[in-house]
Amino acid sequence: MKKFSAIILSFILIITALAGCNSSNENTKAENVKEKIVVWLPPIGDDDAPVWEKIFKDFEDENNVDIELEIIPWDNYPEKYASAIAAGQSPDVGYMYAEMFPKFIKMGAVEDLSSYLTKEDFDNYIYIEDANMLGGYYGLPIEAANPAVLYYNKDILASINEEPPKTWEDFRRIAKKATKDLDGDGKIDQYGFAQGWGRKMFGDLNWNFYGFLWQAGGELYNEDLKSVRFNDEAGLKVANFLYDLKFRDKVLPEDTMSKTNKEMLQTTFGTGKSAFCIWLSSAASEILDKSFEDLNYGMILSLEDEAMGTFASVDQLTLMSSAKDKELSFKLMEHMVSAKSMNIFHKYHPRAPITKDEEYQGDERIKEMIQTKNGVYRPLVVAPHGVEVYDYLWKQLQSMMAGEVTPKEAMDEAARFSNELLKED
Repeated sequence: MKKFSAIILSFILIITALAGCNSSNENTKAENVKEKIVVWLPPIGDDDAPVWEKIFKDFEDENNVDIELEIIPWDNYPEKYASAIAAGQSPDVGYMYAEMFPKFIKMGAVEDLSSYLTKEDFDNYIYIEDANMLGGYYGLPIEAANPAVLYYNKDILASINEEPPKTWEDFRRIAKKATKDLDGDGKIDQYGFAQGWGRKMFGDLNWNFYGFLWQAGGELYNEDLKSVRFNDEAGLKVANFLYDLKFRDKVLPEDTMSKTNKEMLQTTFGTGKSAFCIWLSSAASEILDKSFEDLNYGMILSLEDEAMGTFASVDQLTLMSSAKDKELSFKLMEHMVSAKSMNIFHKYHPRAPITKDEEYQGDERIKEMIQTKNGVYRPLVVAPHGVEVYDYLWKQLQSMMAGEVTPKEAMDEAARFSNELLKED
């Protein structure tokens, strides 16, 4: 009996020891399981992923985390987020531009960062107040101070004895003089203004409309954000100006309705076939200097009519409300916009600093412009139904530039649609 009891006791001890080992192994395995943070970003440059992976490496090692990066194409960008949120598959950290925020804030899909931000953050982040929207701070600015500029071909202007334009009147006069049949075959082969109206999404309003509206003294929304005003006297003046450039002055290329502004920069302005083009200031170093080394060009921040103004986005990193570990995800966001990280990123994609402790790595030719003209370049106001309002406005302007509707019809119809949406909000 004693022998039997001893055997039972030994068996129990062995089982207990094995259980302890299994428990220890399970704890060890649990400790080795890494958290995953999913990050969605658009293509800021042509090949961002390797740069971000380099930036992420230290954070992954220090925090025992895996970062899964997905680069989302610009086309249908808001729709990608809407579909993912509806399916419960949104990222932990996202990237949004001004037009997107109202919808996703209203849905409760984006976290208010007010409780995460410190006094040091407010002191250091240059564009932090642009994250203050609809009653909270809903982002960390990551892409800013990259304004739309008017590019001009110095050689073409010299050939027609003109200086860079300052006013709409200058611009229009020079564009008409620059539009020529150079080889005498009866076809225009040098244009005044390489403007693209072919993009499917509304992003080309950035170059084709906003700046001109602000220069005319206009605004997109009324102050209460409950109605639009882009069809007022200033807005109609812009619409007529754009319409006349195509149909009266005939300074736009024949393929204006099939190409984007970026494509126009690459195929028409870059090749020396137009006097003017409008696009991002970063295109100077990233496209023109690399692909068109012999192009003799300059840049203007803004023309002037009643005022001056041009578009410059302030895009934000967002903490999604569905993030599994919000504290860790926010920590990653701060790592991404830190001076150390941005110094790496801006080495590949030159930009102005977004924090006070980051060195300037942007284009030296526009450094003074960036540092002294904030206010001339400006982002959009974050307003309800931004995506729908701008998309419909873009489609109406495209119809106008295709000759299907008049400028007044286009602006009034876009305003009617927008105001109906805002009334329902």
